[in-house]
Amino acid sequence: MNTKTILLIEDNPSDIDLTKRALEKGRILNELVVVSDGQEALDYLYGNGAYKGRKTSDLPTLTLLDLKLPKVSGLDVLRTIRGEACTRRLPVVILTSSREEQDMAASYDLGVNSYIRKPVNFEHFVRSVAQLGLYWLVLNEEPPRVC
Repeated sequence: MNTKTILLIEDNPSDIDLTKRALEKGRILNELVVVSDGQEALDYLYGNGAYKGRKTSDLPTLTLLDLKLPKVSGLDVLRTIRGEACTRRLPVVILTSSREEQDMAASYDLGVNSYIRKPVNFEHFVRSVAQLGLYWLVLNEEPPRVC
């Protein structure tokens, strides 16, 4: 993969816009692919549906995953990602407004790399996203690709 792509899996248009603005304000200019439900996320990752023919070896460097998604839940998306050899090592960060302890526990049980609650305050959100970008896109060493 030549560029470090971010995959944003989010169904709320306001949260999509907020995340885009936070990335821009945090000077994270990586390509952003946005999908709006769990099934579309899986189609993107595995080259199915509307993404048939997409080079599936070009995985995102970072996946930002909301939990409350239509069609396929965020936890089921994470379960699928971790269950497939080609995506098992994909860095996944839960970015959600859920305050349910069971969601956090289930996410870690399924192998999420990080769990972040969306801050209500925009400036806090910008700082959080900038730190995410710095760590996952600059400092973190990508795992070796399996496929």
